[in-house]
Amino acid sequence: MMNQGRWVAGGLCGLAGLLLVATECRTQPTAEAAAAEVPTGWGWVSSPMLVSPKSPGQDTYFSMKDPSVVFHEGRWHLFCTVRGRERSHHVEYLSFEKWEEADAAERHEVTASAGYFCAPQVFYFEPQQRWILICQASDKAWSPEYGAAFSTTEDISDPTSWSPLEPLGALAVEGNSGLDFWVICDAEKAHLFFTTLDGRMWREETSLEEFPHGWSEPALAIEDDIFEASHTYKLRGMDRYLTIVEAQGGHGWRYYKAYAAERLDGEWTAVAATRDEAFASMRNVRQPEPRWTDSISHGELLRAGRDQRLEVDLAGLQMVFQGVLDSDREGKTYGEIPWRLGLLLLDDMGE
Repeated sequence: MMNQGRWVAGGLCGLAGLLLVATECRTQPTAEAAAAEVPTGWGWVSSPMLVSPKSPGQDTYFSMKDPSVVFHEGRWHLFCTVRGRERSHHVEYLSFEKWEEADAAERHEVTASAGYFCAPQVFYFEPQQRWILICQASDKAWSPEYGAAFSTTEDISDPTSWSPLEPLGALAVEGNSGLDFWVICDAEKAHLFFTTLDGRMWREETSLEEFPHGWSEPALAIEDDIFEASHTYKLRGMDRYLTIVEAQGGHGWRYYKAYAAERLDGEWTAVAATRDEAFASMRNVRQPEPRWTDSISHGELLRAGRDQRLEVDLAGLQMVFQGVLDSDREGKTYGEIPWRLGLLLLDDMGE
């Protein structure tokens, strides 16, 4: 039977109905978790669908996707790509105290660009004491026209305060600029990860002093049966990093694999990276009724902090992701697929 409960930092508590509610992830890892290796077996419980697009005016919004989320001053700050009929790609901002309130939250356009930009990542960059939004974007005034871009603000709660997008200056791979750009920092450097839709994930680096510019030549980080939406995190209390990256054609149209490394510029080892033993797929995710997704796509782990280190706790790990039923995407162009957002919580009931 589906485990029905509340989303709380550290676990699933009580039989409290189908709506699962997330709170701030502040649980400190146990000594055992801090000393342990990264798990190779995973199991998850899915929430119901929690966030859907709201079409304004005359435009039609097809999907809400590519989530990035930060918990700050008692509220969740959620940034998502919106796909629409009139404007194909832009970023929306929502803020709420509890995930059960997310779908009713007021929607705000992020005004950093009036053109194409999507796949946001948001974090607080402590060395400069400002918020950073990383994304992929296109502007005819840029050379090259498309690539990684950034915007900044001192107030994450004001979607009109973001500075105009600027090119990040990331270097292309064999003429391919990549997509789904992701920045994480260690004590000395900022590291930029991205994929090129050919089974390869790349890494570039710059110093904290030069960030967000000064990127190195791309270096191959992972080569495997992977696709897009790679996200990398520091495991709190451990000298390890975790990368999750989307793949295709396993149990579900889209699913997630996982890799671990001791250094951001080190060798990545598969820890849950096969179709049958994945990080998150339709094989190891249980859903409430009615079923709402047949894919685990473009997901972000809920962080234990807000800063550039992107720490997560293995204890009480949660993931916001985009999902869709196969029947709902059938016959549609990619841009019209009705992606919606939900949450995953580690399944403490086992199989």
